[in-house]
Amino acid sequence: MAGVGVERLQAMVQFALLVITVCAAGAHGLYFHIGETEKRCFIEEIPDETMVIGNYRTQMWDKQKEVFLPSTPGLGMHVEVKDPDSKVVLSRQYGSEGRFTFTSHTPGDHQICLHSNSTRMALFAGGKLRVHLDIQVGEHANNYPEIAAKDKLTELQLRARQLLDQVEQIQKEQDYQRYREERFRLTSESTNQRVLWWSIAQTVILILTGIWQMRHLKSFFEAKKLV
Repeated sequence: MAGVGVERLQAMVQFALLVITVCAAGAHGLYFHIGETEKRCFIEEIPDETMVIGNYRTQMWDKQKEVFLPSTPGLGMHVEVKDPDSKVVLSRQYGSEGRFTFTSHTPGDHQICLHSNSTRMALFAGGKLRVHLDIQVGEHANNYPEIAAKDKLTELQLRARQLLDQVEQIQKEQDYQRYREERFRLTSESTNQRVLWWSIAQTVILILTGIWQMRHLKSFFEAKKLV
């Protein structure tokens, strides 16, 4: 009975950690600086069939005032997203402030790259740009107030919808973890097999080298009439 209780407690702890991980990794914001021809890429680990929404806004460095100011409408950002197989999921030109959306179809690391069309603007030539980026994954990408207004949901129905979306996202995360474990197992088995064959090859080489040395020494001694 004690063993069953410990296993149940471990399972509950693992589930709680997974929920915390999903909630913590579902949305995050940051900002970064890029130059005129720079391209900045980020790696996002995403399960399959998961919607991702990215919101960004840009600020241009004012050399006279020495502060970042809102960018002019003529400045744009090009967003490119590649899946784990390096296939382009999204490639599109946006404005100085915008929002991009895509849905993953392959689990794994997705590459999200941004760069400006600064070469078209003499105003930004040689300047610096600050980009504020907020990426939301899974149910965090849903606009629940908009969903409630559109579907005319009560507060209880909306909460139930949120819980269902969270459970679905947790299921996707679990499936992705199983996928990663399977890939890791296959990689480990492949590595172990290669190590085994390498060890066998080394053993065979050593045996052949020993036989060759013995034959060579034997012919040497016979030539010198020592045996």
